[in-house]
Amino acid sequence: MTDLSANASMEHHQEHAADSGGHVHFDPLANRLGFWLFLFTEVFLFGMLFLAFAIYLNYFRADFSYCSSQLDVLLGGINTVVLLTSSLTMALAIQAVQREKKGLSLLYMAITIGFAVAFCVIKSFEWGHKFDLGIYPNSEFLATLPRGQQLFYGLYYVMTGFHAFHVICGSLLIGVAMMKVAAGKVHKDRLSFIENAGLFWHLVDLVWIYLFPLYYLIH
Repeated sequence: MTDLSANASMEHHQEHAADSGGHVHFDPLANRLGFWLFLFTEVFLFGMLFLAFAIYLNYFRADFSYCSSQLDVLLGGINTVVLLTSSLTMALAIQAVQREKKGLSLLYMAITIGFAVAFCVIKSFEWGHKFDLGIYPNSEFLATLPRGQQLFYGLYYVMTGFHAFHVICGSLLIGVAMMKVAAGKVHKDRLSFIENAGLFWHLVDLVWIYLFPLYYLIH
């Protein structure tokens, strides 16, 4: 008898959920908190890489300064402007959702992804030039360079490569946000997903703001 009552109660709950549009428990505070914890682990990881760079810079300043002078400041500067502008378009996308302007939000997110693609293309040109010079991980030419230069380029490829990976992941996250906005699953009363995507993207931009002067301007 108890089982029958429990089943009846469950069926009643399911019917009520269906009648109300299939309501699912949604806790925006928990979503934000969980995502902030995830971002903290990302900050910690990049922080360890920045610390390693600072330590080696102290020991091999002349080599680091020379290698920095060999990087393309113009391309690095353009990429900085690209990412800063993409942060603006992502913020505008979130604001558009808050104002119930779905089409405008989708446009801004598409532009943001376009900036991400542009960043990766420019970075590939930089990497390609270094590869043409024989400067890439485990290359014979790199092995002939002084220890400090080897460390500089090793960190350069690890940190900029890891950052580029985050740019790609951020683009995919924004793409998912676009689908959710288009489907009406993200709207002015349910913003946590697009806000989290925006936070991740701003972190990606912030990391580059530190990477750019660290690698391109220390000379």
